[in-house]
Amino acid sequence: MTVERVPVAVLVSGGGTNLQALIDAEKSGIISSAHIALVVSNHKEAYALQRAEKAGIATFVAEKKDFPSQEAFENAIIGALDNAGIRLIVLAGFMSILSEKFTSRYADRILNVHPSLIPKFCGKGFYGLKVHEAVLAAGEKVTGATVHFVNEIPDGGEIIFQKEVAVHEGDTPEILQRRVMEEAEWKLLPAAVEKVAKDLICEN
Repeated sequence: MTVERVPVAVLVSGGGTNLQALIDAEKSGIISSAHIALVVSNHKEAYALQRAEKAGIATFVAEKKDFPSQEAFENAIIGALDNAGIRLIVLAGFMSILSEKFTSRYADRILNVHPSLIPKFCGKGFYGLKVHEAVLAAGEKVTGATVHFVNEIPDGGEIIFQKEVAVHEGDTPEILQRRVMEEAEWKLLPAAVEKVAKDLICEN
């Protein structure tokens, strides 16, 4: 009997640490209801592409500067997703805002991981180290990460999972970023992919 597994695309822009967490989770069986079928990057030099190639995952690159419009850029990505039969999309450090047309096409099928406890420190301008800088500047004792569905509002979609992470005295943004990744992001994201993939299989 063939076990159904949902084809997943991971959209990346940089180093791909969250992508690696997903690759490792699939290998270890934490993710058993989905498989990473495609990695899409908007930067051809992104190290995440090397991680994908090493894992034997197909890749696709679309750099916005090579397209006359946002729509053309997104249409190229949609074409690659369709060709690979993708049913679930994960934004893993994808540093490009997607239009409402794109997000509505894949309603309840795009996941994002954000390095804070939404609704705190989220929305426009809060990304990467900027989030952790803001957490420390505000004197927070607890931060964390959130995995949520993506809609037209930045970081505004339905929350799937959250996990708290302690802020330690003497933390720098870089140290805090690493702790949030290790203790929250790399655990939550695979769990969310497995949950949503299972739900998609049950819908069939």
